[in-house]
Amino acid sequence: MKEMMFNMQKSIKLIVLFILTFCFSANAQDSLKAKNLLDQVSLKVRSYNNIVLDFKYTVVNADQNLHQESKGNVALKGDQYVLNIMGITRIYDGSKVYNIVPEDEEISISTFDDQKTDELTPAKMFTFFNVGYKYTWDITQNIKGRKIQYIKLKPLDKNNTTKEVLIGIDLQTKHIYNLLKIDKDGTKTTFTINSFKTNQPLSKNHFTFTEGKYPNYYINRLD
Repeated sequence: MKEMMFNMQKSIKLIVLFILTFCFSANAQDSLKAKNLLDQVSLKVRSYNNIVLDFKYTVVNADQNLHQESKGNVALKGDQYVLNIMGITRIYDGSKVYNIVPEDEEISISTFDDQKTDELTPAKMFTFFNVGYKYTWDITQNIKGRKIQYIKLKPLDKNNTTKEVLIGIDLQTKHIYNLLKIDKDGTKTTFTINSFKTNQPLSKNHFTFTEGKYPNYYINRLD
């Protein structure tokens, strides 16, 4: 259980990394172009009542003989979210985090304080302009008829294990298309959004944990 939860937390952090990489650039011209594009993305995202994503998540390191691939989905509304990945559901209702593991019939519940933790969460997926990286205008690719503009980000902290991150943005929709994170040890993490839906007819209880739905589950209240 502990190993599964650790892997889930690690996956969540990697998945959500693509949210938090929009900061400062050393090149003034490239920085202005990147800033303008990211501002457009941020403005577009803020106009939606909710967002529902289906994604593909891949981690590869040839030297370590590592190749993991999984799919997942996440629904977001403000700070609230419901994330499904690796057979685990994670709900954040704006106050508490609920990690639901059907395989073990176990649920962990904890209070989340955004001001007291550096944990990356899906709720921050489209919260831009966070410090810690510099960004530059990178290549443009045509992917299945979509014009994808990449912005390259590099950590300001030299001790960061991340070498660089590439964020791909669909120039027509102003939506994020994918992320490629390259670590200093050669690990490559790719996050690709396969489906981006907005203003979906979600129920008013969609982001609410209902304990009665899990009568046989062990509930571990962490605080």
